[in-house]
Amino acid sequence: MSSAELYGQGPELVTFGETMGLLIPPDGRGIEYAPHMRQLFGGAESNVAIGVARLGHRAGWFGRLGKDPVGRMILKKIRGEGVDVSRAELAEEAPTGLMLRETVSGKTSVYYYRRYSAASLMTPAHLDEGYIGRAKILHVTGITPALSESCRQTAIQAMRIARRAGVKVCFDPNLRLKLWTLQEARPVLLGMAAEADYFLPGLDELKLLYGTDSFEDIVEKLKELPAVSVVKGGENETYLVEGGRVGSVPYFKAERIVDTVGAGDGFCAGFICGLLKGYSCLEAVRLGNLIGSLVIQQEGDWEGIPTWEEVEAILNHVKHVER
Repeated sequence: MSSAELYGQGPELVTFGETMGLLIPPDGRGIEYAPHMRQLFGGAESNVAIGVARLGHRAGWFGRLGKDPVGRMILKKIRGEGVDVSRAELAEEAPTGLMLRETVSGKTSVYYYRRYSAASLMTPAHLDEGYIGRAKILHVTGITPALSESCRQTAIQAMRIARRAGVKVCFDPNLRLKLWTLQEARPVLLGMAAEADYFLPGLDELKLLYGTDSFEDIVEKLKELPAVSVVKGGENETYLVEGGRVGSVPYFKAERIVDTVGAGDGFCAGFICGLLKGYSCLEAVRLGNLIGSLVIQQEGDWEGIPTWEEVEAILNHVKHVER
């Protein structure tokens, strides 16, 4: 049992999914020519949980990792970031997934080794209904249902549990065409979007899911959903579709761009924290934009997510003192 639960305070945010070991060449070389690799980890859902915890709110993440050195490393580091992992498991029957990432000539490529991973064997039986039901927000991504049929049923069941308990559901489709085809993904992801309270797609994802490049047509489709929709990846702005109205929030300019992977997860963490702090959706989007801009200025999936004290310093224009 976590320290938060010992004091009767479970996570405000609960999320779950596959987190994988990550190997990256440290000097910009391609994997094929790298003499050694940096060991990190990443997963859309655990990235968000870490972000929410760093931003001052109680977060819980669960999933299945292999009972192997990579799985143990991941579990320790997520716990070390202040995230409750009391419902996570180290499975003996399957390994932790692994991904290798390289950036060559400005183009990033990711290679996955996740088939038959411990996470892909997750079933609805692994869900703790009470744990989900005590949260304020459940965050789900479209990666989990793409891993296997049992994972698909698990993600859908988790959303149903949350809705029955009055827990708000935040859904990021995170379309991954290396995991399934667009034809397979479309009905599942759009069905999950229809069950969400907050829908956080990218504009490019929506073009694929709705089969149109017309922004006006996409907005009309989003207006049909019961969810508040936040569309990432616009032209220098994030769009908000709420109550039949469309608004936009400009990006924060990044001083430098180092690694764009994890920007969407950073945005989600900021947006969710805004909601937990009682912000309006528009204010929450602004906070998400800020976190996303900070994440891309450091290497790694989640390492660039700031603490709430650092965010306040930026918003209040507090000058950094070097020494």
